[in-house]
Amino acid sequence: MKRTFFRQKIVSKFDMPYLECYNIYDIQKINILQEDFMSLKKGRIGASGIIDRRTKILNLLNLKENKIFYISFLIIFAILSIIAFNKTGFEMTMNSMLDSIITNFGFLYLIIVLVIAMFCLFLCCSRFGDIRLGPDHSRPEYSTVSWFSMLFSAGMGVGLVFFGVAEPLSHYVNPTNGITSGSKEAIDFAFRTSFFHWGIHPWAIYSFLALGMAYFQFRRNEKGLISSLFSPLLKNNKYKEQIKMVIDTIAILATITGVATTLGLGSLQINSGLNYLFGVPKNFITQVVIILVVTVVFIYSALGSLDKGIKTLSNLNVLIAVLLLLVVIAFGPTVKIFNVFSENLGSYLNNFLKLSLKTNSFGDKTWMSSWTIFYWSNWVAWTPFVGTFIARISKGRTIREFIIGVIIVPSLVSFIWFSAFGTLGISLGLDVAKEAIQHTETALFVVFGSYKFGAIMSGVAIMLLASFFVTSADSATYVLGMMSSDGNLNPPKYKKFIWGISQSALAIALISAGGLEMLKTASIIIAFPLLLLFPIMMFSLFVSLKTDIVIKKRNLLKTKIKSLSLDEIDQITDMIKD
Repeated sequence: MKRTFFRQKIVSKFDMPYLECYNIYDIQKINILQEDFMSLKKGRIGASGIIDRRTKILNLLNLKENKIFYISFLIIFAILSIIAFNKTGFEMTMNSMLDSIITNFGFLYLIIVLVIAMFCLFLCCSRFGDIRLGPDHSRPEYSTVSWFSMLFSAGMGVGLVFFGVAEPLSHYVNPTNGITSGSKEAIDFAFRTSFFHWGIHPWAIYSFLALGMAYFQFRRNEKGLISSLFSPLLKNNKYKEQIKMVIDTIAILATITGVATTLGLGSLQINSGLNYLFGVPKNFITQVVIILVVTVVFIYSALGSLDKGIKTLSNLNVLIAVLLLLVVIAFGPTVKIFNVFSENLGSYLNNFLKLSLKTNSFGDKTWMSSWTIFYWSNWVAWTPFVGTFIARISKGRTIREFIIGVIIVPSLVSFIWFSAFGTLGISLGLDVAKEAIQHTETALFVVFGSYKFGAIMSGVAIMLLASFFVTSADSATYVLGMMSSDGNLNPPKYKKFIWGISQSALAIALISAGGLEMLKTASIIIAFPLLLLFPIMMFSLFVSLKTDIVIKKRNLLKTKIKSLSLDEIDQITDMIKD
């Protein structure tokens, strides 16, 4: 009787938050309540403070609700431990797995990614394009400019700066299919391939997953998790919770590996830029210092709100990127840049299907694995993070508006970017191009050094790299926290902190294990299981869209209209006119 009175009294003082915590544990909870009741009685702490402190502790210790978080973290910890104690063995195993994937399953990347691109374009042009990502009355939370800035910064950011000059020059110097290095054919090949790798296909990969997550989260009231896309197919499956947990764990691992790859690439290029401009030593220690400094900045930003942190940084990114692009166009071969854009856009669209399915069946697949498969796997690895983030900021937009904003517009921006930076490098001739690509991470700075105000442009590029660097890691930290918190749109700060440290530690470990090549290898291997799930996700999304209320209303209206006579249709038309 005494215990019953105690519980009723505490619950009445502490209100609902504590009642929820009480349901988590039994005996342990009673003991905590007794301790806090005595503290409250003696005036040592306020009731709200007790609630906040105890709720955080209980949530942290709740293994059932944090199962995905602990499993994912333990797997990442195991990978870091293996690298630390057997770096050589880890590298050999990873390379062996990579060879197996490229040799036996490379075609799957090409086919699945093409199907995804066609699926997204179909949704945009079909009746499904009018469906809103949220209730019919909902409207976008962010302005179009801020929305685009955030999705573009999360999706491409560091990659555009890293490869904007390096990729066109690499293809110009080392083309495939018997094309002569430095020839007009090599130039066409360089830009057509760069457009292919950074155009519709990668943005379609991001778009379809983001679209599915936004649709199920905001219109079907599912959790903000990738596993939610499987809900229609797992409705009556008794193992659906276990299956969803496996899917979300794979998504977290793919995300953290993809982000670690980008952090590694970014640190390599920032180090190279500082070395080129100021003579800063180019070594592992410097790259670790860069990652640590950036880690402090992005964790600080991630612990704040979405509006204050990521939105502000994203707007700054786009501002600096536009400024750098305009400077390159103004001080570079301006007319030639626009000619290159126009000519190669037509070439890219004309060869769209051929580029999408080319596997080099009877030739050497080294080039394909180093470029196309690496890119496709990298986009796939980034898709859980970028897709989740884009879905989070896209509530209230129609599917048609979403696809135009996430595929068409970013692709055009990428085409302009590569036209400008690629032309800037190729215009200097074959000798400079060969010098620039000796080290991929310094290509941009070598090219800038040959132009007026090159030092200033290099400085702006380093600022842009750092800004994109921070924004990508910031967004990933938020998404990882969200994915490991059962889709909570405001994940706990301690989870964001832990994931921020983990992804930076993995980036450092992968650089130490093999540098750029190991980063590429890791992203391909981790992303592969996720690739196999994409067709199932597309089918699930399509099935759900067909049963959407908007489509049902239209189908009903069509049926009613077909049943009307011509006289009845004329009467309705006259009524509408009146």
